[in-house]
Formats: sequence, structure tokens, C-alpha cells
Amino acid sequence: MTHIAAPIEDTRLEDEWLEADAFGGFASGTVGTARTRRYHALLLAASKTGRIVLVNGVEAWLEGNGARYPLTMQRYAPDLVYPDIATRILSFDTEPWPTWRLQIDAATALTVEIFVAKASGETVLRWRLERHGTLAGNLILKVRPLLSGRDYHALHHENPAFNFNAQQDGARISWQPYGDLPVVHALTNGTYAHTPDWYRNFCYVRERERGLDFTEDLATPGVFSFDLASGEALMILSANAQDPQQTHATSAPAQHARELADIEQQRRAAFGSRLQRSADAYVVSRNTGRTIIAGFPWFTDWGRDTFIAMRGLLITSGRLAEAESILLEWSATLSEGMLPNRFPDYSNAPEYNSVDASLWFAIAVHDYLATDHASPATRTRLQQTVDAILTGYSNGTRYGIAADTDGLLRAGVPGMQLTWMDARAGDWVVTPRIGKPVEIEALWINALRIASAWNAQWQDLATRASQAFNARFIDSSTGALFDVVDVDHVEGQVDPALRPNQIFAVGGLPFALLEGAAARTVVEQVQTHLLTPVGLRTLAPSDHAYCAHYGGGPLERDGAYHQGTVWPWLLGPFVEAWLRVHGMNGVSRAEAEAGFLAPLHAHLDHAGLDHASEVADGDAPHKPGGTPFQAWSLGELLRVESLLARM
Repeated sequence: MTHIAAPIEDTRLEDEWLEADAFGGFASGTVGTARTRRYHALLLAASKTGRIVLVNGVEAWLEGNGARYPLTMQRYAPDLVYPDIATRILSFDTEPWPTWRLQIDAATALTVEIFVAKASGETVLRWRLERHGTLAGNLILKVRPLLSGRDYHALHHENPAFNFNAQQDGARISWQPYGDLPVVHALTNGTYAHTPDWYRNFCYVRERERGLDFTEDLATPGVFSFDLASGEALMILSANAQDPQQTHATSAPAQHARELADIEQQRRAAFGSRLQRSADAYVVSRNTGRTIIAGFPWFTDWGRDTFIAMRGLLITSGRLAEAESILLEWSATLSEGMLPNRFPDYSNAPEYNSVDASLWFAIAVHDYLATDHASPATRTRLQQTVDAILTGYSNGTRYGIAADTDGLLRAGVPGMQLTWMDARAGDWVVTPRIGKPVEIEALWINALRIASAWNAQWQDLATRASQAFNARFIDSSTGALFDVVDVDHVEGQVDPALRPNQIFAVGGLPFALLEGAAARTVVEQVQTHLLTPVGLRTLAPSDHAYCAHYGGGPLERDGAYHQGTVWPWLLGPFVEAWLRVHGMNGVSRAEAEAGFLAPLHAHLDHAGLDHASEVADGDAPHKPGGTPFQAWSLGELLRVESLLARM
């Protein structure tokens, strides 16, 4: 749980909260209530054709004794904040869900809550008076919904096609901004006055920092009024995005809100820790199974991210039925020995453009099968999928992926980015890494050793590849590992750049490729040059290509993404590698927890609250960037915590 109490620093006002449903939709915003991203919304639904922003936010205020007390904050271009409620915020909590306490006057405070009912996708807003002064009996709450009806990557602008018409059915008001979009429903215990208008020129500062368009116009069809002297005010927002035939409650909003709140509190209480509650946000439905959203607010489900993240989010957390569902769902997408790297937003057609997604699948299968949860049929099917991957890779498949004569895996063609370091800007592949990348070999050898447990045909290839790895990857001048050998498929050509990928030869995978002094040297090199409090740098600061900061427009960000930018998910394999060379004992455990995990735990109270960010600046103070809610960052923290708990 994150708790923030007044006085709240200006930087904390832009920390972000997340409430996710079970389908890929979500609500999100900031502690200060002002939207800073195009993705901040109260009702952002996942439909059959993609994610849609329907209700961006609200303008809320209290009226009493001739005075107006604003409850929400907006930012307008070029940089006007109005109204500014920063000094009104007494506290903010994320447990059990985003909750604000706002100061109205010396004797009156208001509590505001927002939560998303995971199973139904409904967003519930509640306002209630906490302390009752002489003003409280005269307070009327006014709430203006701010609507758009757009793709979640786009922005909305004033136009004559927007449909302001409202339909009333008991306590429910409904709008359909555009004819091809879902209907938006607002179930309330207030009264509605239809007063259509436009709010223009909202400014989203995070989008501006990212070099993107950043202004938006929103439509407001009317105003809801609530007499707070009669009790709490309720607004339940919903849409039929998943099922057009879905029915919605039309009466008894208080009862419906209580039922949703009771269900949500019971569901959240069932999780064993703060991290496990946060992990639940990423697990969503896909077809008849499950998948993992790589990150909020803008990622969908990526193969590589799914298989890395699920080890901590699901397997070590005991959510084995969901892990099984995901592995079986993805195994059905196998093509030429490859699993897809991504399912695009608007199509079910997968993209096969990753060398490591399939190998990470084998790692996840290993972890899952080690639990003895799988039925014989599931075990056989997953083992057959891993065998098919290794057969496809051994014989050769897309993009030059094939086992070479030394047993190692070669991969890559010009113009393609196949490893996790996959930044690309136009035709510029920032880190092509064509040849034999070090972590790909670690994954390949691990996958061969995993499959050897049930299929002896892989044993000889695993041995040959392991011998070649030890002979070819150690840089004799430093003891670190080359990042790529046979660069551009030129035999003997190496890339000595000091990158974190070498850590997978020691930690992060079931089988270490190096032991003893060689392993210790790799860990020391990574710790000395790449370790930061929130993860590992992707390139040593001494390298001429090092980028100290991750920011600017798309070209600048893509150029820095894997050229020094810190990735928190890499802390998991590093800590495991560090423990393997320093000893799996109580002393090492205490040192790892204090030295490596405590700073990342502190990060959970900043940026994406209760979550771990995607990336951070390479240089101190390591400002977080990218998505504030990243699945594999949180997953690896959970996985390594589980490892420590077993020591």
C-alpha cells in the first residue's frame, strides 16, 4: 500500500495509480487528479477491436452557502492548472483502492474513492463527507463527466459528429458518443441535468515530454447533482465493450455499489502481499484462456514479456491454473518452431519476429512443470511444444535462426531486431545484435538441457553448445563476456560492449553456464559498471554510445532505450547470479535484501504506485520512464523474493 499525506510535494502529485479489469481495460490517473497522459481515464475499455477511451475524467466540485469548492484539477495548454486543489489534498492511499481525503473547510473533509470491479469492468466513484461542520448540511456535489470515444493511442478534438444525446432508464443515464462505439452508462444516486458543452485544450505533460501531440478537447453532456447530507454520492460507469448484449443495472445504485465493493475487497484480501495484489492487474482474458499484459498504459500482450513475467507473477505466486492456461494458449500459436512476439491491438494475427520469445517459453514451461500441477495431457503437450521449438531452431527457421556447427544458435538478418534489445526508429535498428548474442545462447543451452530431461536427443547438442560457449564468450582481457560473437555472421568477430545480457550465463535461468571464478568475474563486472538502485544499465557509462538519460521524442528515446537506460527487470537475474557466487545462505540473503531489493521496494511508492517502472535513466537520480506499470519488472521482483524466502 502507498500512503501519501499532506503536505504533498509537487512531484508526488504526478505519481500514478492503476485500476485494471479482467479484459485489458483500466482506469488510471494521478494523485493530484490532473491527467498527464492521453491514457489517463476513468473508463478505458478493451473491446473486440482494441482499447477505447470513453470517459476521460470528471470535473467535480461542491457548492454550499454561495461558495464553490473544486475537487478535481485540470491542466490546460500551454500550462495553466485550474483549479489547483493541491493544498486541499490531505492524504492519498492505494489500499484497498485509490482514496483521497480532501479538506473542504476547518471542520469538513471529503473522502473520494475510485475502484474498478475486475470481473465486470465497471468503474465505481464514491464521495462521502468524513467530518461534519456547519457547512456540511448545505453541500451539493456537482459532477460533469468528460467524454471522448477514441482509440486509447489517439487524441480527441471538438467536432460536430459527437452525439450528446442522453437516454434515461431509472437511475441510469446512457450516451453513445459515436455510432460505432459502445454505449456509456452512468448509474448514480443523483439527479442529471442535460447541459452539453465542450471543455477545450487539455494539456498532457507526459505526452509533451515524449515529443508527441499533447492537447485534447472533451465533451461533457451534462451535470449530476448529489445532496451529500443524504449520504454518499455514487457513480458507476460501464460500457458494453466486450458483449453488446450485456445488461446493466438500472436501479438501486447504492446496493449495486456495495455488492461490487464487497466482492472487490474480498478478492483483493485473498492476495498474500502488496506485490501479488499489484500483479493481478496484468492477468487478463484472451479468447478462452489467459494472457499477461506487458505493461500499462500502452502495451498489449507480448510473448517474451509474458513468459518472463509469468515466472514471478503466477508460478512462484502459486497461480498455477492461470499459468497453465497461458502456456496452453500460447502453445497453440507455434509456427515453424517460433512463438509470436506480439499480438497487435486490432488483429488476432500474431507477429513472429523474436528469437528469444520461444526460448523463454521453454524456461516458463520448466518452472511450471517443476510444480507438479500439470496433468499428464498438459505435461505432454507442453513438452511437445518445446521439442517443436528446438527442432525448428535446430533445422533453421525465419530470420536466419538456426543451430550452427559449433552447437550455438545463430540469428539475425539486416533490418530486423530479434532480441529483447529491440529498439527501432524507422529503418534504424539501434542494437541489431546479428550473430550469436550472449543471452540467446544462455537461453538456447538452458532450453536444450530442459528438454533433455524428457528427450535424450537434445543431450549431445546441449553439451556441444555449452563447450563452445565457454570457449568463445569469455573476454580474456576483462573476464567479462562478449555481448555477441560471430557478429553479422562473420566467424570470430566479437562485440565486447559491456552489457547486462551476460548476467544470464550465471543467474536468471534454471542452469548456470559459468561457475567458480569465471562466474564471479562476470557478476563483479556487472555490479561495478551496470548496477543501479533500480536495475541494471543496458550499457556501461564508459562506452562512447552510452546515453545517460531516457527522454525526448521518439527518436531520442529509441536511441537511448538499450544504450545505457536502466531496466528494473534485470535486477532479478542479477540478484540470483550474485547469490549463486556469494552463497545461498542467510548472510547473503540479508545483504541482498538490504543492498539490492530495498531500493526497488522504495521505488514502489513513486511513479506507478505499488508497481515497478519499465525503465529509468542511466545516470543518478535514475528518474523512472517508459510505462509506470511494467509486468516483468514486478514479476522478477516477485520471483527473486520467492527465491530468497526459500533460502
